[in-house]
Amino acid sequence: MKGRRAVEAGRAPWPPRSDEAWREEARAHLVPRLWEAFGALRVLVFDADGVLTGGNLLYGPEGEALKEFDSRDGFGLALARAAGLKLALLTGRHSPIAARRCADLGFHAVREGRFDKAAALREILRELDCAPEAALYMGDDLIDLPALDAAGVAVTVPAAPVEVRERCGYVTRAPGGGGAVREIVDLVLKIQGRMGEALLRLAASDAPPTQLDPTTGRSEKP
Repeated sequence: MKGRRAVEAGRAPWPPRSDEAWREEARAHLVPRLWEAFGALRVLVFDADGVLTGGNLLYGPEGEALKEFDSRDGFGLALARAAGLKLALLTGRHSPIAARRCADLGFHAVREGRFDKAAALREILRELDCAPEAALYMGDDLIDLPALDAAGVAVTVPAAPVEVRERCGYVTRAPGGGGAVREIVDLVLKIQGRMGEALLRLAASDAPPTQLDPTTGRSEKP
């Protein structure tokens, strides 16, 4: 209704689509068996290198120096948090840079230096009080297979080995570190009918995403 009034008044609607239109758009990109699975998700867990980043490791004299992150992925993660989804990092490497990125985005759980990824995923889900079937894990290499198998929804990127791609329910069109995370977040929010709500919460807030209460979209009290 608000969108219709905006059009009649000569303004473009905001949010730009209805939740119903977004849901149908998302369903067109997913096989039917994934509609219910995506709709039940409460926790999104991501690997770092090759997923949140393109996978390149840039070293200086003191060790790891730089990582490149996609700002569109970051905005998608801020939307997910504003919509009430929980976010987690699970990586096999110790990476202060990745941990800092996740802190900036308000991730709810972080596990670094863990190659026992199925066990680490179980720890995360206990910490966030989430059943495995309500969790998505997104990884890009063979070490991720146990966690991918343990999550309710397994997602990977186009550059992943074939053994990983064939075990995942969804392979992104966008590459790791270049929109793959945003692609997944958008699909989840659209399937769940939360995209418009998340956009409105962020647009109405005068606080950065990390200071938002994910259940209300308002600024958190100090």
